[in-house]
Amino acid sequence: MNLVIVESPAKAKTINKYLGPGFTVLASYGHVRDLPSKDGSVRPDEDFAMSWEVDAKGAKHLSAIAEAAKGAEKIILATDPDREGEAISWHVLEVLNRKKATKGAEIQRVTFNAITKSSVLEAMANPRQIDMELVDAYLARRALDYLVGFTLSPVLWRKLPGSRSAGRVQSVSLRLIVDREIEIERFKTQEYWTVEADVSAGAEPFLGRLVKHEGKRLTKFDLGNEETAAAAKAAVQAATFKVTSVEKKPARRTPPPPFTTSTLQQEASRKLGFSAQRTMQAAQKLYEGIDIGGETVGLITYMRTDGVQTTPEALDEARAVIKGLYGQEYVPETARLYKTKAKNAQEAHEAIRPTALGRNPGSMRLEGDLGRLYELIWKRMIASQMEAARIERTSVELDSSDGRTALRATGQVVLFPGYLSVYEEGRDDADDEDSARLPIIREGADARVIAARADQHFTEPPPRYSEASLVKKMEELGIGRPSTYASILTVLRDRAYVRMDKNRFIPEDKGRLVTAFLEEFFKRYVEYDFTAALEEKLDLVSDGKLDWKVLLREFWTQFQGAVGDIGELRTSQVLDALNESLGPHIFPAREDGADPRTCPTCGTGRLSLKTGKFGAFIGCSNYPECRFTRPIAQPDGEGEAAAEGDRELGVNPKTMQTVWLKAGRFGPYVEEAADKPKRASLPKGWPPATMDIDKALRLLNLPREVGNHPEDGKAILAGIGRYGPYVQHDGLYANLENEDEVFDVGLNRAVTVLAEKRAGRGAGGRAAATALAELGAHPADGEPIRVLSGRFGPYIKHGSTNANVPRGKDPASVTLEEAVALLAEREAKGGGKKKPVRKAAAKKPAAMTAKTVKAKKPAAKKKAAPKKKPT
Repeated sequence: MNLVIVESPAKAKTINKYLGPGFTVLASYGHVRDLPSKDGSVRPDEDFAMSWEVDAKGAKHLSAIAEAAKGAEKIILATDPDREGEAISWHVLEVLNRKKATKGAEIQRVTFNAITKSSVLEAMANPRQIDMELVDAYLARRALDYLVGFTLSPVLWRKLPGSRSAGRVQSVSLRLIVDREIEIERFKTQEYWTVEADVSAGAEPFLGRLVKHEGKRLTKFDLGNEETAAAAKAAVQAATFKVTSVEKKPARRTPPPPFTTSTLQQEASRKLGFSAQRTMQAAQKLYEGIDIGGETVGLITYMRTDGVQTTPEALDEARAVIKGLYGQEYVPETARLYKTKAKNAQEAHEAIRPTALGRNPGSMRLEGDLGRLYELIWKRMIASQMEAARIERTSVELDSSDGRTALRATGQVVLFPGYLSVYEEGRDDADDEDSARLPIIREGADARVIAARADQHFTEPPPRYSEASLVKKMEELGIGRPSTYASILTVLRDRAYVRMDKNRFIPEDKGRLVTAFLEEFFKRYVEYDFTAALEEKLDLVSDGKLDWKVLLREFWTQFQGAVGDIGELRTSQVLDALNESLGPHIFPAREDGADPRTCPTCGTGRLSLKTGKFGAFIGCSNYPECRFTRPIAQPDGEGEAAAEGDRELGVNPKTMQTVWLKAGRFGPYVEEAADKPKRASLPKGWPPATMDIDKALRLLNLPREVGNHPEDGKAILAGIGRYGPYVQHDGLYANLENEDEVFDVGLNRAVTVLAEKRAGRGAGGRAAATALAELGAHPADGEPIRVLSGRFGPYIKHGSTNANVPRGKDPASVTLEEAVALLAEREAKGGGKKKPVRKAAAKKPAAMTAKTVKAKKPAAKKKAAPKKKPT
């Protein structure tokens, strides 16, 4: 028997069909070991020895693999063809050796770039040994990430409470987002004007733009105000023009290469609106395959690659498909060959492409994300082997009779669409100025202005990063590797260092603080060049040109010194440095020109960063006499109260206690001063500037009693909770339409809302969860696995076990394999309903006999373990 080990059960199932009898294919379910999240997992003093830990889920799968390995003639490690895949194979083999499960077996390593029968069988016929240079590069990268994360993060926790973590690549990626935001804030808008005219030269009108005025060639800001623009417009209207030049230039547009990991993430973001994580999840499913005619077939090649090369067989197939669908004129004389610009970035060299181009998107009928992504990959691959587009660019110059005014018209004509009939690459900042069609214009013809316009414009700051533009920038700078981008961006969101607005990254104050701290005290380690240079050294390790421990020693010596220096600083010194570096952001200039750091409450104190249990905030130096506080920076539109900090609203006439409006970590709230203060957050749509004592008391008096339910006489309450406004009766909660309804909802309306809620409930009085996805049968017992929508968010259900869908993940994108892994992890932690221990059926007490009395002697109590003597 031959044992084949892969990562995923879907992959195992498919490959098992290809190999047939004599082979057993088992899945490791991804990585089987990792460094424990505690100090000492990497020990620099022991020449960077590492302690690896197998989690409960991994232990279960490894036990099954070890059992199958005993007595196997061959153990074939068939994990993915990249560094991570090589590392998984190494980990599995290490564990099997420790379990002494490889005795007498031949160890082989095989890789295939596509899960198709031909690719798998060819790989099996050409085995090799584990590439230890790739493993060394993995070990170095893992050690670096651990040392940076587990050394920097505790420093952050001590010096900046509320900060979550720092990372070697994560922090540099965050700095890109923060630097762009600072660039936007510092940008000064400048006004400029343009003049355009509708012109006719004996044919249909076309658009001309003013390029010369009063004998001078215009630059962008020469028309800087309305007055000069109006004068230029008048000059255009008054002039008579002649076409002095018609220049036509042929041009060719060549197709882009097939997708790499990075370009796939960028295009899926631009064209499909997918996040990097969503793209990779869909690509994983396409790679592992779907059922076609009773056989599971991988639809695309491996999706973690920096290579743009394609096999000769795939090139021949692409040319044949193009000829059949579009004609011979769309097939270039020779196949197009592309070369990667990345240096040794990934070892899965081939580009991402369909495994069989004859499976066009229309015939596949894939649904949802899989269909949309497959169509994108198919079109990109087909286009990459098509003839170039032939374009004619035309530029027309028109001069006035006195030579002091000139217009220019530009346009282009597509003479032959070539690859553009299939695919056009998306752009973040498209410019369509030259795409207009021009009529036939004869040089020397007289031209007249039909109408002229002067338009005002303002320069705009650079746009915030989208996922596509950030991934592109990271790749350009050599920061990280494309296969890790999805997880890095997810971590930044999960840590609340950034938020997304209109698919653009905006740094939160927490993220800006972390970045400022690192730039101030660990500047070298968040520099783009340093991070890129470290990636190049890791590439040298994987190429066998640099010893991985030499790299670690060099890095650790310098890094340890930097950490030691910051450890000597007091928190007040750190905050003083951050006050200076973040000054323009956290202490914006005042309109009256006063010192922005003067406390607005006491007038004598100085505002400064402070740290507290929930993170950093702005406070007054006269504390505790002055209790002014505010968040570091307020979101736009929070009004006067947000800018001024605490505001006294009045006195509660029932308790004679003062009521305040305050700004807290989670937004503005009202508070009634007392030994045990009562607080209530402001609902959305209630601007702090409009708050008064009456509104505050209405909030503080929630929940309010609406009345008694006519059926049982129990009270109905109305309030605002974690999930919005509600009415409640006897444990049943029903949502109201908006917060304002909480204060005026009547008894009849409340009873109706509760009845509607109760009618929509499932058996047993519990809310029926909505099914979001049916994933299939669990491989262990065949019971169904479903993704449901619950009160506390989406979750995965299998039998009596529930597992939360990870934060930020689209519930509809959860795969069966991911669900099985999450459920196993949940069970390992003791989650879900435990299976009851088998006991004898409960019986009514029988009459006591001498025999039963003897059997019911009380168990002896356990003695406490004796304390160990100190050594």
